[in-house]
Amino acid sequence: MENLNPIKREISKIVVVIPTYNNEKTLARVLDGVLDITQHVIVINDGSTDATSKILSRYTDIICINQPKNMGKGMALRTAFNEALKRGYAFVIAIDSDGQHFPEDIPLFIDFAQSNPNALVIGSRNMEQDGVPGKSSFGNKFSNFWFWVETGIKLVDTQSGFRLYPVSKMPKKWFTNKFEFEIENIVRSAWKGIEVCNIPIQIKYDPNERVSHFRPFKDFTRISILRVFLVTIAFVYIKPRDFLRSFKKKSIKRFFIEDVLEHNSTHFNKSASLALGVFIGISPFWGFHTVIVLFLAVLLRLNKLLAFAASNISIPPMIPIIVLLSLKIGGMLFNTDIDLTELSKFESFGSHLKEYIVGSFILASIVAIIVGLSSYFLMLYFSNRKEKSGTTI
Repeated sequence: MENLNPIKREISKIVVVIPTYNNEKTLARVLDGVLDITQHVIVINDGSTDATSKILSRYTDIICINQPKNMGKGMALRTAFNEALKRGYAFVIAIDSDGQHFPEDIPLFIDFAQSNPNALVIGSRNMEQDGVPGKSSFGNKFSNFWFWVETGIKLVDTQSGFRLYPVSKMPKKWFTNKFEFEIENIVRSAWKGIEVCNIPIQIKYDPNERVSHFRPFKDFTRISILRVFLVTIAFVYIKPRDFLRSFKKKSIKRFFIEDVLEHNSTHFNKSASLALGVFIGISPFWGFHTVIVLFLAVLLRLNKLLAFAASNISIPPMIPIIVLLSLKIGGMLFNTDIDLTELSKFESFGSHLKEYIVGSFILASIVAIIVGLSSYFLMLYFSNRKEKSGTTI
């Protein structure tokens, strides 16, 4: 048997984990498929109330942990991670027990781990194939977007449960227990410097077999709360930390040119950065201009220094001009006669708040478009002149 399946000799540090909860229709098929690849298997029976325990009793060569009650997929994985580390495993391959994954794809993860031992690998499903529920496809795109916001890493699938975890390198303490754990572990692993990537896998959606334990309201609420927490941590701590680490690794001159000035930015990127800064600087978000402009500049991958500099259009001498022009535009839009001499009184200004807010957004849009277009064509003009001058010489 050993000679027939040489891959078994190569995975002594890799264990396959199968968390299961009331999947009696598919569990045995998944287990048999996994055991054709490896004997290193841990099953977490997460408080199942169907025939799961009876099915598992037939498999005497696997590690089976029975939770007395249903604790959630996240807790099942956390329990498996701890068990794997206790038994000396460095990697965990998690596969769902609902039959949607193909155990024969396990060697893909093993091969990848051998050449990329520091990576957390997520199996990438073809979400466009027949049978994939529309809500699953949308949910995956939604998750991919927020993962990119939190880590700067673009993936095509962040929700697949078929994954390889480098458990010996990942964080040892976690905060979540349910479905949202699969989000927490990839985000926090990325923050720790672990590469998070995709490899393509097969997928099967059979509505007659598949049992989903996802509770739309409760679980989506928990995921949303986690997302708010992760985004906050990302922008308050992680991104500033990475920024400082980049500074420490480079000379001051190189850091200033590459990370602050971002000299490799395109003309469009620079002009868009200026336009964004001007728009936010004129907008009525007083007191929050800097936070908003830096957040959007990072999110949109624009030049942070240029965007910040342009947002300072609202310096004290310019504030009265911005406010008056905003009121004038808003007054024209709402056909309101505004007595500018009375605006020094708070009550008078407050009565025209609607005109000011709408007018400020219109003014911000107009000035941002003018600044963006003019700066773009100026940069293009001087760039062409420089090229011609260099060619002549």
